[in-house]
Amino acid sequence: MKKSNMFTGKVVWITGASSGIGEALVYEFAEGGAGLIISSNDLEGLERVKKNCGSLSGMITCAPFDLSDTSEIEKLVEIQIGKSGKIDYLLNIGGISQRSKIDETPLWLDRKIFEINYFGTIALTKAVLPYMISKKSGHILATSSISGRFGFPLRSAYSASKQALHGFFETLYLENKANNIKTSVIIPGRVRTNISFHALNSEGREHGKMDEGLAKGLAPEKAAKIIIRGIIKDKREILVGGSELILLYIRRIWPWLFFRIGDRIKSM
Repeated sequence: MKKSNMFTGKVVWITGASSGIGEALVYEFAEGGAGLIISSNDLEGLERVKKNCGSLSGMITCAPFDLSDTSEIEKLVEIQIGKSGKIDYLLNIGGISQRSKIDETPLWLDRKIFEINYFGTIALTKAVLPYMISKKSGHILATSSISGRFGFPLRSAYSASKQALHGFFETLYLENKANNIKTSVIIPGRVRTNISFHALNSEGREHGKMDEGLAKGLAPEKAAKIIIRGIIKDKREILVGGSELILLYIRRIWPWLFFRIGDRIKSM
């Protein structure tokens, strides 16, 4: 890996770091000279990512935890702050998707998806935020989705959990402008990750296959570079994807057209 000094001296915490966009972001920030805390519920995957960073692996700390269980999150943050002294960037990348119709989805599954995507994300954010406020500096990012801006078939709880993040993080920004805390919401369209493999069906089991739309999506490495550019430019919304992003504009400008074509769009 080729080093630069773009993030030298910065401490970056990334969830969902053992695969996909999160993994690709680890490599980008490591190349930029950052110290990294990397998290997911897959310790073996985290160790693999750390090892892949070669000579830069000494700057990386693995801090595994499960977004569905945040009971020890404040203690975890306290430990990591004790080691690093600060958190400059928090990237909430981890989450889970869904592949089930509303009438076939039990309420416990809706709650599980919200527990991971929404409550897991805001729990870590709330634990880190006081440290950033005390430093009067920090940048917190959350990962939404293109379907975090509109409904989409087989994604009811997923779409709702991602839409909830927009309200939370827009409020976070407005309340903390005076504290110099920046926020960004990442809005991916089709990115070629394993998110559809791990998406939950109506029984709470993994979907287990790659969606056609995702298979044709951006490589995670390309997505990570787009996100890094968005961070550097202090964008509050970072769009990541290809031609499917036009749906965001169609939904906003011509909602009647979106509802006419929405149920015929290939899976994303």
